[in-house]
Amino acid sequence: MIARQALSPMLATLIDAPFDDPDWVFEVKWDGFRIVARVEGGRAALYSRGGKEVTANYPQVAKALEKIRHGAVIDGELVALDKKGRSRFQLLQNALRAKVRLQYRVFDLLFLDGKDLRALPLLERKRMLQSLLPRDAALRFSVHVARHGLKFFRKAERLGLEGIMAKRAQGPYHSGKRTREWLKIKTAQRQEVVIVGFTKPKGSRKYFGSLVLALREGNRWRYAGHAGTGFDAASLKAIHAKLVPLIRGSSPLEEPVPDEKFTTWVRPQLVGEVKFTEWTKDGQMRHPAFIGLREDKPAMQVIRERESTLKR
Repeated sequence: MIARQALSPMLATLIDAPFDDPDWVFEVKWDGFRIVARVEGGRAALYSRGGKEVTANYPQVAKALEKIRHGAVIDGELVALDKKGRSRFQLLQNALRAKVRLQYRVFDLLFLDGKDLRALPLLERKRMLQSLLPRDAALRFSVHVARHGLKFFRKAERLGLEGIMAKRAQGPYHSGKRTREWLKIKTAQRQEVVIVGFTKPKGSRKYFGSLVLALREGNRWRYAGHAGTGFDAASLKAIHAKLVPLIRGSSPLEEPVPDEKFTTWVRPQLVGEVKFTEWTKDGQMRHPAFIGLREDKPAMQVIRERESTLKR
């Protein structure tokens, strides 16, 4: 019996620069939802990063995984692809209500036919994973390059990708832990955030003007900025519909924020992701633009992600 903890994905540490190293391999950092898949007895179950089963939301992916003729636990990223084949988080927001090209980009194998593979070297696990994947448009193996992280990062920048992953080639898999054996290097600044309020719309805009953003800091919520861009008409309506049931009478923040008299406060439950230019000295994001909602992480776990220096 595989313990539930074993279905928790391994997490990466954010660092500030790419590097070359013969002991490391480099992959695309896919811009989607982290999914751990369990295949057993010809049936597949999909679990989010927070452990929630989401199989019913993505039946085409589950159906593809059920072609695997082994028991397996697989780690990967559920992505929505644009016309150029690039993963785009915004497109993934529409996956439950519109026709979107979904793929499960798989990059690790944790268990095979009941055998725990997590102590094996990464490259051996990846070799075994690639060999058992069936041919199906909904599944793709996440290929890697060895040694040349700098060149790979520059290519990711040119293609407009979110970033790259660096993984120690001989490293084991640590379920549910954040380690320095998996590193992530982003091409632009991005941050998960929690929505704690919204302001009144102005002019011809409907539903809301901007979202009030916060991050968890110890046992309190800390203001992180307002996001007023990155929305279209459909996303304004959809996000507002999710916010209305969460309305509360007071701010969950200890400090005052701009435009409080025009703000409707909500319970801090909805998680989103933004891109921004830089952090200010007082810990706020400058010019945050909303990318989309995230359903794969609990709000209480959303803290500021800080880059480490390049030390492996």
